[in-house]
Amino acid sequence: MKIGILGTGTVGEALATALIQQGHNVMMGSRTATNEKIQDWVKRTGQGALAGTFKEAAAFGDLFFICLNGEFAADVVKELAPGDVAGKIVIDITNPLDFSQGNPPRILERYITTSLGETIQHLLPTAYIVKTLNTINYKLMIDAREVNDGKHDLFLCGNDATAKNQVKHFLVDNFHWRPENLIDLGDIKSARTMEAIVPFWVQVYRSIGTPLFNFKIVH
Repeated sequence: MKIGILGTGTVGEALATALIQQGHNVMMGSRTATNEKIQDWVKRTGQGALAGTFKEAAAFGDLFFICLNGEFAADVVKELAPGDVAGKIVIDITNPLDFSQGNPPRILERYITTSLGETIQHLLPTAYIVKTLNTINYKLMIDAREVNDGKHDLFLCGNDATAKNQVKHFLVDNFHWRPENLIDLGDIKSARTMEAIVPFWVQVYRSIGTPLFNFKIVH
């Protein structure tokens, strides 16, 4: 599969590298295709690794991930060409966090009554936005077995049931998630609650001293 990654940070690089190892062709996108960090990643990773702009990565992928700083993610999404994203699944991992007043972070004020996930769906009306992976550490994103042998839960939401099912299969096939641990919270409005979990996640991380933990729903 051809996959686009929008974002060159730790999360984007971890996802891109893991997907290359699974045999996919991956284009990592930044503001410029000559971004030094991407060029270095391409050299280190080798076959299947490509560099591009945000727009090129979105156009390249059969599906693509948004792994951007939540403060600027909407601005990048606005630059994407509608024809490059129409009918595609977009996996949104972003969190609209404000660290300006220290830890734990707050949700950025403009996303208090909505969510970044909803905003991205509004900006890309012909794409299928699925919010997931935003409530865990990047190491756990790419290998669920890092905690409790994968016996813990991951949330997702989005407006299209078929797209969500395809994302579930993708997570199981590539990142070792168990089907029974993927919890569908409903339509994209549920991104509000998923994003709201993250300040609490940060506080737990600070308290226990490791980001390698997750939530388990028991009933």
